[in-house]
Amino acid sequence: MMMNPFENFQKFGQDNVDIAVESADAVSKGFQALATEAADYSKTAFEASASAATKMLAAGSLDKAMEVQAEFVRSAYEGYVGQATKVGEIVSGMAKDAYKPYETFFSRVNG
Repeated sequence: MMMNPFENFQKFGQDNVDIAVESADAVSKGFQALATEAADYSKTAFEASASAATKMLAAGSLDKAMEVQAEFVRSAYEGYVGQATKVGEIVSGMAKDAYKPYETFFSRVNG
């Protein structure tokens, strides 16, 4: 009869460890997605910068060079806003996925 409370406590402890591992796994996957996104964005931004610089150097007039620069700035801004949105979605998803195991656990404990 004394083993039952101990077994319950042990099960409770193991459940907590399992939940923490599952939550940490979700955070790890989120950071991996962020790293991939950052690398992709950096590559794209570098290529766009190099292309704009080449076009500016090849421009035959100051007006044409200013036009190329204005287009680059517009495109870079749009790319940045899009990237910020993607990062926000990844972080939001990561937080939800990290909380989900706890949500399930709390519903079992309270229900």
